[in-house]
Amino acid sequence: MSAAFDRVRGHVDAGRLPSAVLGVATAEGTVALEGFGAAASDRYPLFSITKPLLGIAAARAIERGLLTTETPLRDAVPEFGAGRDDVVLLRHLASHTAGIAEPPLDPVTPLREELVTRGRDFAAGSASRYSSLAFEGIAALVEHATGHDWADAVAQWAGEIGADGLSLDHAGSVEVVDAAASGVDMARFAALRHPGAGLVGRAEDLLRLGSELLRIEGGATGGVLQPATLAMMRRPLTGDIPRLEPYIAERGQDWGFTWNLRSRAPGLIDQDVYGHGGWAGTEFWVHPSAGIAWVLLTNAVSRPGVDLDALDNAVVSAR
Repeated sequence: MSAAFDRVRGHVDAGRLPSAVLGVATAEGTVALEGFGAAASDRYPLFSITKPLLGIAAARAIERGLLTTETPLRDAVPEFGAGRDDVVLLRHLASHTAGIAEPPLDPVTPLREELVTRGRDFAAGSASRYSSLAFEGIAALVEHATGHDWADAVAQWAGEIGADGLSLDHAGSVEVVDAAASGVDMARFAALRHPGAGLVGRAEDLLRLGSELLRIEGGATGGVLQPATLAMMRRPLTGDIPRLEPYIAERGQDWGFTWNLRSRAPGLIDQDVYGHGGWAGTEFWVHPSAGIAWVLLTNAVSRPGVDLDALDNAVVSAR
C-alpha cells in the first residue's frame, strides 16, 4: 500500500491537508492504518459519511418489516408536505430525489422544523439534488418505526462490530481548520445532532464496518445486514433522471439507498465501488471486487491539489 500512503503523507507534508489518517481493510480486518500529523486513533467529524451509517439503521428496520422503501415520510411527520401534490417516500429521501429545498449545514432553526417548512425544490423522483436535510426525514421514519432515537439505532449495529467510537459528541475531535471561513459555525452544527452529517468517529470504526460489508458481500450471514439487504442498498435508485448541482451527471455516480455508487466515475480503475465522502475531506469506500475498503480522515474543506480518484486508484492497485 506504499503508493497510497506516500501520497497522503506528501499531501500533509506539502500543507495541502492539515492532517490525515489513512486506513485499508479486507474482509479479514484492518491491514494498514497510519496517521500523518495526527494519531491514527484520533476522532474526526465524519460529516456526510453519517448518511450511510444511518442508512444501515434504516435498512435493518426494513429487514424487521417495520419500514419499506415505499413508506411515506408523512407516516412519521404528518405535517410534512402541506401544499405538495406528490408523496415523498423513504427511497426518495435515501437517494437525494425527495425534492426538499436544502438549508445551510448549520441552520438556526431546528432540523425538524426545516424539514416541514423548507418547501419543494422539484417533484419527488423527478430529479436528483444532494440533500442532507432529507436525512432528518429518514431519522424521523426510523424513530417512528422502532421507537428508538436514530443515533441509538446506529450505536446498536456499530456496537455489534466494535465500532464504538462513533458518536455525536464532538468534544475532543479534530478541528476543521477552515469551517468558519467556509461559513459553518461548528458549535451550532454539533448541537443539531444532524442525522445527515453529525457523527464523529475514528478510522478504525469505519474500517471495522468496511470489513463487515466485505464479509457480507462474500455471502456471510448473521452480520449487521443480510446479503440481500446490502444488495438492496447498492441498487441504483436514480437511473437517468436529471442530476442537478452539485452532483451533475458528469461526476459519474448513481445514488443507491444512502450509498454513493461511483459506478460511472471516469477516473477510477475499479468502478465496482460504493461509499461516501464528507464535507471536510473524509472518505469511506468499499470495493467488493477488489476485496478492499479504505478510509481517509482529514479536516479541511478546501483541499486544492488533492485528487480522490488518484488515491482510490493507488489503494485498489496496492503497489
